[in-house]
Amino acid sequence: MTKPCAIVLLSWIVVIAAATPVVDGFAPTGRNEGPREIKNWFRKLPHMKQKVTELHFYLHDIVSGSNPTNIPIVVPNTSAQSPTYFGLMAAIDDPLTEGPRPDSPIVGRAQGLFGSTSLDKIAYHMTLSFVFTTGKYKGSTLSIVGHNPFMDEYRELPIIGGSGVFRLARGTALLNTLTFNSTSGDAVVEYDVVVLHY
Repeated sequence: MTKPCAIVLLSWIVVIAAATPVVDGFAPTGRNEGPREIKNWFRKLPHMKQKVTELHFYLHDIVSGSNPTNIPIVVPNTSAQSPTYFGLMAAIDDPLTEGPRPDSPIVGRAQGLFGSTSLDKIAYHMTLSFVFTTGKYKGSTLSIVGHNPFMDEYRELPIIGGSGVFRLARGTALLNTLTFNSTSGDAVVEYDVVVLHY
């Protein structure tokens, strides 16, 4: 290889490296990556440092009105007679916001399913994803699966995974209902999230 060709090649490598954002020594993940990029990420995993990230946001569960974000998809006849709505299943696409007000900036969506799974108290089995749509976590997700005894003051749900920045995440989400309208069913729930990831 001639010297001018080597200089051009090195120049291109510098330009490409400078154009690729790096987080803790590795390029961010989860944004339109293919199989090769994901496999390379896993090969680097033994050398990555684990991080702790704390998130705080508010979930707005809207049952009433013309644009609900919580829709029942299975309502057995027996659910209407049950004090806990046992057997009810619903799909959600709830906004996640920076503050408790509905007009607060949106940071993402809570999308998934939940079902009423308790005979003796209002409690749900939740299976959902936090899909972040703005800020430095845009394009990343966190996966939540767990038991939510809705009327308790505080509930803890496990974080069992994620994608993008939160690939291989694990942690916990602490829930606290700020407002609940027993007539409409609408609620605002505060989420304090602590997550370990790479």
